[in-house]
Amino acid sequence: MNHPALLVSAAHKSSGKTTVTLALAAALTARGHAVQPFKKGPDYIDPMWLSLAAGRPCVNLDPQLMGRTEIAETFVQRLRGGAIGLVEGNKGLHDGLALDGSDSNAALARQLGLPVLLVLDTRGMTRGIAPLILGYQAFDPSVRIGGVILNHVGGPRHEAKLRAVIEHYTGVPVLGAVAKDARLALAERHLGLMPDRELGDAPQRVRAMGELIAGCVDLERVRELAASRRHEDIAAPLADATLRPASEPLRIGIARDKAFGFYYPDDLDALAAEGAELVPFDTLADRCLPPALDGVFIGGGFPELFMAELEANVALRAALQRAIVEGLPVYAECGGLMYLARSIRWNGRSAQMVGAIPGDVVMHARPVGRGYVRVEETAEFPWQDEASEPMLRLGHEFHHSSLENLDPSVQFAYRVQRGHGIDGRHDGVMVHRVLASYVHLRHTGGNDWPQRFVAHLRRVRAQDQAAPAARQRFGGTPWATTP
Repeated sequence: MNHPALLVSAAHKSSGKTTVTLALAAALTARGHAVQPFKKGPDYIDPMWLSLAAGRPCVNLDPQLMGRTEIAETFVQRLRGGAIGLVEGNKGLHDGLALDGSDSNAALARQLGLPVLLVLDTRGMTRGIAPLILGYQAFDPSVRIGGVILNHVGGPRHEAKLRAVIEHYTGVPVLGAVAKDARLALAERHLGLMPDRELGDAPQRVRAMGELIAGCVDLERVRELAASRRHEDIAAPLADATLRPASEPLRIGIARDKAFGFYYPDDLDALAAEGAELVPFDTLADRCLPPALDGVFIGGGFPELFMAELEANVALRAALQRAIVEGLPVYAECGGLMYLARSIRWNGRSAQMVGAIPGDVVMHARPVGRGYVRVEETAEFPWQDEASEPMLRLGHEFHHSSLENLDPSVQFAYRVQRGHGIDGRHDGVMVHRVLASYVHLRHTGGNDWPQRFVAHLRRVRAQDQAAPAARQRFGGTPWATTP
């Protein structure tokens, strides 16, 4: 069976493909079509917007962290039910880390048989757009460019010239032309777009973008392009949502608010599949942790932007610090690590954080760690059982901060083989039952971190229940009340 889908790409980054993709998702969804968004590569923020636009979780397809079969199976599983697949590329169509292009957007389009909708930044271009398109067609004829959308068009005359040139020289259909419009602008910062959670009017913005794009792009031809995909999709195994571990469920508190929101949907699905109930809490507003927790997961985000509000919530910081000292297992990635440190310093200001990690976070103007990482678990890695051996882990990091003044007695969970981590050699600070690192893990490529984390929580609960002074976690924990 072949599922209707296409890849939205561009000649280079910052061409407007993210704006066009989410506007297309919003416009098609508003007209009653089920749209399943995907994002190529590692990214949290673009998928947030795409999820909002489509009303379905956006899923990442990452050739660096996923095998070809896993990509194909994930793609098919998410498209069940007749949805139109909308894949947003990253960077340019032929860009990637590999010199042979094996991890490029074009390679993903070729693997999944996706026709390409190319978004072209037309500022300062007229006749020169023809050799650009012809070059992309000739460079890899196995990748089908099924249409183009002209972006940043200067006006009706500019659009008419561009259409005439493209029609005369290339034969590639123009599916739309988008003029510069303030309603299509999304605020950016050091890690890309501003997350939708930080904007109270994000749904209205996305809806307006969909309406705007519907007026200048031929949506029916976009649907026809997606339907023209002719690819025999591999049969993907059906996920049985009814399967759950026979043992008692676990409760994992998960920070989900304006400061923390970097989570992959498939990671959260994997935690739930292991029997974990994910209980959200707000680090900015809640005065205490949710009751009866077996563990806490604090993902990435922008704690530096909300450090005054995080500092002001003394009650939650104290409750979390006390819970950690008393043995609550916590897993934190990047922004979560920053929150658990003693303080964050940025732009001449400093704010007190939880204080569980004996170190201070300093923000820098340029990235400290950025890109894919490879880490090896040390013998002290806390999630190992007696039968397991230290493993290599693949992930990625995106941080402008460093952890300074760290207590030299602190142990690390990882040795860094590629990337920066804490200091270029180590990552994964371990304090009490906390594991906090700059690396973002993904439940892909055999990286079973959700299963191992849940198994670790079960072992911890069994140990605590067997101990003479075991805490009564069920029915109320001592850290679930304000100090």
